[in-house]
Amino acid sequence: MATSIKVKQAHLNPRIIIEKVTPEIDGGKFPVKRIVGEKVVVRANVFADGHDEVKADLLYRQIDQETWHEVPMKALGNDAWAAFFTIDKQINYVYTIRGYICEFSCWCHDLRKRVDAGTDVTVELQIGAALVKEAASRANGVHAEKLSAWAAELSKPKNTSVALKLAFSDELYKCVDEHLDLQKSVLHPKELVVHVERLKAGFSTWYEFFPRSWGVKPGEHGTFKDCARILPEISRMGFDVIYLPPIHPIGKSFRKGKNNATTCSPHDPGSPWAVGSKEGGHKAVNPLLGTLEDFSVFVKKANELGLEVALDIAFQCSPDHPYLKEHPAWFKWRPDGTVQYAENPPKKYEDIVPFNYDTEDRKALWDELKSVFDFWIARGVKIFRVDNPHTKPFLFWDWAITEIQKDHPDVIFLAEAFTRPNIMYRLAKGGFTQSYTYFTWRNTKKEFQEYLTELTQTEAAEYFRPNFWPNTPDILAEHLQHANRPVFVMRAVLGATLSSNFGIYGPAFELCVNDPMPGKEEYNDSEKYEIKKWHWDQHGHIKDVLTKLNKIRKENPALQMTRNVRFLSINNEHLLAYYKATADHSNIIIVVVNLDPRHTHGGMLEVPLDQLGISKDRPYAALDLLSGEKFIWNGASNFVELNPAKSGVHVIRVARELHREQDFDYFL
Repeated sequence: MATSIKVKQAHLNPRIIIEKVTPEIDGGKFPVKRIVGEKVVVRANVFADGHDEVKADLLYRQIDQETWHEVPMKALGNDAWAAFFTIDKQINYVYTIRGYICEFSCWCHDLRKRVDAGTDVTVELQIGAALVKEAASRANGVHAEKLSAWAAELSKPKNTSVALKLAFSDELYKCVDEHLDLQKSVLHPKELVVHVERLKAGFSTWYEFFPRSWGVKPGEHGTFKDCARILPEISRMGFDVIYLPPIHPIGKSFRKGKNNATTCSPHDPGSPWAVGSKEGGHKAVNPLLGTLEDFSVFVKKANELGLEVALDIAFQCSPDHPYLKEHPAWFKWRPDGTVQYAENPPKKYEDIVPFNYDTEDRKALWDELKSVFDFWIARGVKIFRVDNPHTKPFLFWDWAITEIQKDHPDVIFLAEAFTRPNIMYRLAKGGFTQSYTYFTWRNTKKEFQEYLTELTQTEAAEYFRPNFWPNTPDILAEHLQHANRPVFVMRAVLGATLSSNFGIYGPAFELCVNDPMPGKEEYNDSEKYEIKKWHWDQHGHIKDVLTKLNKIRKENPALQMTRNVRFLSINNEHLLAYYKATADHSNIIIVVVNLDPRHTHGGMLEVPLDQLGISKDRPYAALDLLSGEKFIWNGASNFVELNPAKSGVHVIRVARELHREQDFDYFL
């Protein structure tokens, strides 16, 4: 149903209270986030004094429309109400809640009591007639005629029993209900916003690599043209985003050597995050990679293969960056006249100079930084991984992202913010589409359950989209150090099935590179500081597993969401079990992971048949999409056993009903 009532014209009814509206992020300061096809479930407490019957409607509209759609809210008991609407277009929506006292419903309720008590109802019928007559004045056409006739019949009934039958009729009730006096309603004082983004915001598969390591000859600096030859293989593996570390000129002053050494040889390429040299800054490409035209050709070839190019934007400078001479006010200067480089005592990063966001020239700085995004958007880039956004002002991101998405609503921002939860969440509220997470450091069954519950079943789920990365160029987590192949498979399955956004730093991950710097969660001989020569198909790689996983993700809609993960009971602390299902249960995926990479474990898996719409009386089919194993399960309890030497994981698609074993062929 649609209504043309303007929200701000509604009168405030002091008797009606609307409170505890969810989702309402920080009192409506920030929007909730959705993609096309997702629901927005809205809940609130709506009540009034006394015993009058209260009703509530959910009102919503696309932000560029004036007409509101209304959905009657369902009473949940104890004054709680709920309703939902579905996002069907990539445009922002607004919603609010309307509460009102249904006078006619209250009258019907009281009339029933009087009739049951055997009292005279002549006056009460006249009161009801007046309410129906008022409704007629708000109606038109056939409804107005019907309501007027019914009002007359109630006002001067020829037969009381006939009048009562009319008073309690569904037809009268529905007609009056369609013509309520909504000017007496009360509305939640805020119009809350849903920020709607494209599908890739909610479902994406990232592959990070260093272009300079893909030269044709060993040790030779790779170019964009060289990298074009590996795009088909990345596409074949099922990735849809290729993420490049900074592609800009690299400074020479204080350039870091291998393994972050403070001294370097003439041949050391330096860290790509030390942005800027005499060749240019954030709007230039490293000449060793090629030209801007070469980059545009690379983007086009990637797009033709179904790949989008994501760029790393690191708002920091090498001491050689042109900004230091052109805009000295954008940086901090020490008493001795030297620029303040980046520090995290006792660590020093002499090759990196941070911006001074407290500068008096703030507007010019902010405009310039935003223009960096604009520059690359004009060259076909719509996805940005932002380096360390938590070390820059929140208000800058609020402004910059909002302004960029006004003109380019398809642009996606990934926050590389390994920091405190409140800071990560604030960045998400302010506009970041996705974020890195603590997944990298979650290892036990309890840790996974607690963390995923926080991400999917608290308010954070309304605005925070996790992107799970088992590794990054900066992080070789302890569980991957000196680990065997099953550990890498396990972490890939966890990342790819727990989160709908998933990424890896390759080819280190698929080659199961596990050599750390002593005592650190960092790669030995890190690619951040040197050109590597990768042997992509060397023995022990897990490219086959990643390819299957990505195919499974694309073919099963249940895995293209994150908020739908629910954990299952299984009587073994080494086994983690969970399911994801579409709303109609047409696609059900059950995942079981052996968290112990060296020993076989088994346990009784409890499948919630009622929740998943599975019959208790018939067998049902379970197909492991990774291994191809087939199972016929009966009832809620089923035994599973996982040997890490074989796989260590089940990624199972469930058919809710299996009449004959031959039905497996149909199921497949």
